[in-house]
This record gives sequence, structure tokens and C-alpha cells, in this order.
Amino acid sequence: MSLDPTLTPRSLATAAARVFTAAAPKITSLHRAWNPAKGTPVFTINGRYTSRGWTEWTQGFQFGMPILHYAATGDKTMLALGRDGTLRHMATHVSHIGVHDHGFNNVSTYANLLHLARAGLAPASDGDIAFYELALKISGAVQAARWTDLPENLGYIYSFNGPHSLFADTVRSLRALALSHRLGHVLMGERDRRISLLERLLRHAETTARFNVYFGAGRDLYDIRGRVAHESIFNLNDGSYRCPSSQQGYSAFTTWTRGLSWILCGYPEQLEFLSTLPDSEFKPFGGKAPTLARLLETAQATADFYIGHTPTDGIPYWDTGAPGLARLGDYLDRPAEPYNDHEPVDSSAAAISAQGLIRLGNYLKKKDPKASSRYLAAGLATARTLFGDTYLSTNPRHQGLLLHSVYHRPNNWDHIPKGRKVPCGESCLWGDYHLLELALLIQRMAEGKYYTFFAF
Repeated sequence: MSLDPTLTPRSLATAAARVFTAAAPKITSLHRAWNPAKGTPVFTINGRYTSRGWTEWTQGFQFGMPILHYAATGDKTMLALGRDGTLRHMATHVSHIGVHDHGFNNVSTYANLLHLARAGLAPASDGDIAFYELALKISGAVQAARWTDLPENLGYIYSFNGPHSLFADTVRSLRALALSHRLGHVLMGERDRRISLLERLLRHAETTARFNVYFGAGRDLYDIRGRVAHESIFNLNDGSYRCPSSQQGYSAFTTWTRGLSWILCGYPEQLEFLSTLPDSEFKPFGGKAPTLARLLETAQATADFYIGHTPTDGIPYWDTGAPGLARLGDYLDRPAEPYNDHEPVDSSAAAISAQGLIRLGNYLKKKDPKASSRYLAAGLATARTLFGDTYLSTNPRHQGLLLHSVYHRPNNWDHIPKGRKVPCGESCLWGDYHLLELALLIQRMAEGKYYTFFAF
């Protein structure tokens, strides 16, 4: 990546505002056209959102987008869309025992509504606030119950593949556990055993760092510092680690960049959250300082890998080991090319990663100013590209906001336009949502404020 140390949130404030201007008609168009009987919107084909049954992990983004839009602009129409959609359609996601996606669905909706209500930024009764809080309490506990124990006091929230499967993605769902814990909730087990949600959060974070993230310590032939395996597989008979795997990447020994992005975003935001807790809460887990140091080590490794394996403008290709990259020559030494004939870029991975880079930079401001400046510059440079004409869709006939994203390349689910050889020009709901989240973060920073998932 090429880093510009002169970039600041204030210098991108106008571009961030342009994101919300472009988003309004798209949110409205999707709302008017969407038929709930056909499932949740996932990605666009020829500019129109379609569904793809796998798991319903994107509905929280559908209603979270207008809530974020209201947070940025004060548009009451958007608040009504987000709040009404949450009330009508999100209850089953709160009690969904079959997925690892609670942090995607329920934090994007109920937590954003609670944040606005508690801050006095949106009208809400005491009953509304209690309703949002109850939803978040239950969501965190249900997510934490989807649990596999491992030896050495490790364990993880298992993916929809089953109890043997640990996904990199799930780090972002730790937000659900964090909020439930912050609200004073616990998971109740057999014989009324009280199970700490903080404990499960920390155990999952450590297990993910140990098995899904590489630190250049010679673990295997492909142990490159900061590389991420999408999935880790365990033998449930004895809890032993068996191998890396990948559902959506090119291989188990390459890095699927959206899997990388979930790690890169998830660890810095947990650093922000955990830093607010008193030291006493960490005594059963080895202390606060070692815990935060481990999360920071993981965040920095993945951030450095992202910076070192991404084209100059901050937009990665969908997998760092995708075979067609060899045909692109020195592709890291120039901006990404979404219309090339060999491998697609993934702008959604960029939007998620940019937020992680900015949060990591902000966390390190006093602890390591040099590293802080580097990560902030990388995050802001990526945001500048995403807010530009190549990636931000301003076409009113296109329902997507962020162009050139990829969902599942190995399954060939992504639309390839006529005359092209690889997917391009389309959007996905998580990419659109995270672009708005990124724009809101930058807007708040430009105003001398800050936006977090737990700020209430």
C-alpha cells in the first residue's frame, strides 16, 4: 500500500458525507422492492439485490444501514425504516441457535438503536430501551451457547458447519457477547451454572489467534506473519487441532481477504471495548495487561499483512493466493484493477479492514505514535479510495452502494457481467453496511468525536 501521512478524518469529511448522500436512494429502493418471502437480500445481479440461501446473516445489515444513515444525517425517514424493520423482522435472529452471526445481525440493529436512544439522539421510551437491551442480552447468551470446549482452557463459538469448525468471521460476533456482558447478563447452564460471557469472549479470541492467525513462528511451511486461515478444524473426540481449511477462500494455505478483514476489524474493536473494563474483571483470566497485549499482537500482525499484501490504493484482491494473480504482473505496485480479466477485487474486505486499521491506529495513539500514524494512514487511504468514483455507486438504477465486492468465488455465486471474465460492478449488503459504518466513524472523528459498538 501507498500511505499518505497528510490524510486526516477532516480531509475526508466531505467524501464521507457523499457516501450518505449516495446511500439514501439505494436504501429506499431496496426497501420498496424487497419481498420478505424471497429471503434476505445478499448481493446484486445487474444492480438489483437478490437472495442466496445459505444462512440469513445479512438481514441486520439491511436494517442497520438506515439506522446508521440517521445517525449521520438525522433523516427521520431512515430511522423509521431501520426501527420498523428491526421490530418486524429481527426477533428470530435474536434467538437463532444455528449460526455464528449474532454480532452481524443484532449489533447492527438493536445495538445501534440503543446507542442512539441512550445518547438522546433518537426518540425512545423507557420501554424501547428495555426492549433493545433485552434483545442484546439474549443474543449474546445464545451466541455464547454455541460452544466447543478445548483443552488448555481454550474454546470457541462454532460455525454453522458444526462443532468441529472455528471461523475467522466469528471474531466480529464477539460484539454480541461484549454487549450482553456489559448489560450485566450471563449465560445460564445446567444446574443453574452461571457462565461468564466475558470468559467465553476471551477464550474465543485466544483460540482464534492461536489457530486461525499466523505469527511467522514456523508453525507450517506457509506460516507468514499476519496470514489468516478462514477455518480451523478440530477433532471433537479429544479436542486436538487437525488442520486449516477454507470455505470461501482459494485454499487453506492462502489468505481469503475478507476472512483477514474480520480479524483485522474484530480485534481492534475488542481492544477498545476491553480497555474500558476494570482490571478486576480480568483476574480470573491472567490479568488485563497480558490479555490486551495478546489482542494487540494479533491485530498488528494482521494489519501489517494487509498493508504488505494489498495494492497501492488499499483495495485487496479476493484472496492473496488466487492463481490468476500471477498473470497480473506486479499488481501490488499499482492500484487494484476491478475490471481485469483474471481475479476479482473485494471492496467489502477493504471497507471492513479500513475500519480496523483506523481503530487500531486510534488505540495506539499514546502507546506507539509511529505505529499509530502508519495504521491511521492506511485506513484513511483505503477509505479515500472507497469513497471515490470507482467504488462508490451513484447510479440511481443500481441498488448497491459499494461496487466490486465478492461473496463466494469458489462456488461461482458472484455475477459476471456480459463481456467480462471475472465478477465486477456488483455489491453486497455487508459491503454497503460497512462502508456506512466506516463513513460514520470518519465523520465522527472529523467532528472530534468517536463511534464504537458499545458507546452507551
